[in-house]
Amino acid sequence: MEDLAPSDLKTILHSKRANLYYLQHCRVLVNGGRVEYVTDEGKKSLYWNIPIANSTSILLGTGTSITQAAMRELAKAGVLVGFCGGGGTPLFSANEIDVEVAWFSPQSEYRPTEYLQHWVRFWFNDELRLEAAKAFQQARLQRLEKNWLNNRTFSDAGFDISANILCPLLERNRQAIEQAADTMELLTIEARLTKELFKIVARTLSYGDFIRAKRGTGTDPANRFLDHGNYLAYGLGATATWVLGLPHGLAVLHGKTRRGGLVFDVADLVKDAVILPQAFISAMAGHEEQEFRQACIESLTRTESLDFMIDTLKAIATDIGSKAE
Repeated sequence: MEDLAPSDLKTILHSKRANLYYLQHCRVLVNGGRVEYVTDEGKKSLYWNIPIANSTSILLGTGTSITQAAMRELAKAGVLVGFCGGGGTPLFSANEIDVEVAWFSPQSEYRPTEYLQHWVRFWFNDELRLEAAKAFQQARLQRLEKNWLNNRTFSDAGFDISANILCPLLERNRQAIEQAADTMELLTIEARLTKELFKIVARTLSYGDFIRAKRGTGTDPANRFLDHGNYLAYGLGATATWVLGLPHGLAVLHGKTRRGGLVFDVADLVKDAVILPQAFISAMAGHEEQEFRQACIESLTRTESLDFMIDTLKAIATDIGSKAE
């Protein structure tokens, strides 16, 4: 078989790729020219192929290792690699090191700079950066409304939300977002809405009382699934920003000095719309981590979440960047 050039591995657009992996207790290596992960079953070693040309990002959890050769092939294919803890939650949270997940971007800095140039035109202007943050929040609400209403997959799982309940709440938040004076006010609005959404989902699915406990401190399955699923969204967010050449530090909502803040901004576009309902649905169904993870990945793919992230970043960069000229 002919050798593939690195450029051939990137022929599938990132927004059209189907695979997002979380791996644990395995080794990632190159075997026969393919990137594979190896698991042990008794005295046997089982090799599983990773279709790197059709993958966006890989999260490596506890008990994993990766070879230099595998990292080289993943970089050629434009696949992001992240190291995290078990179940996709932070590995280092107990060590007083503020690291949620360490992302290793494919080292190709020969990407087009069109969107980076648009982004930096407005990023140093406080008013325009606030406008960009509002645009993120409005897009988040739009996605939430689209994914929660008339969603057959959610309805079949018992999550059938009424427009009479959801739409007035979203409309109030749209108005509040437009009137917000700064990013702190926007973050407060976001936090209040998320609490309301937790209540709506828990009530709709008859989950009972729910209190959000972050960073793996929650004992109930919904909290654990939320942590796990959010890191899948972070993987897509990191992929979207890398594809467009936007550094993770150029955040518009999560703080100018927060490391990786833009990844959190972008992930928020789909966290409530996709991850939040699925976490409660899987908790009620008694799913294991792998079942929940697969359901999230399928939903993220079916709703074209990475497409939406990339398109939103493009629109904000060009629309608000043009106002700075």
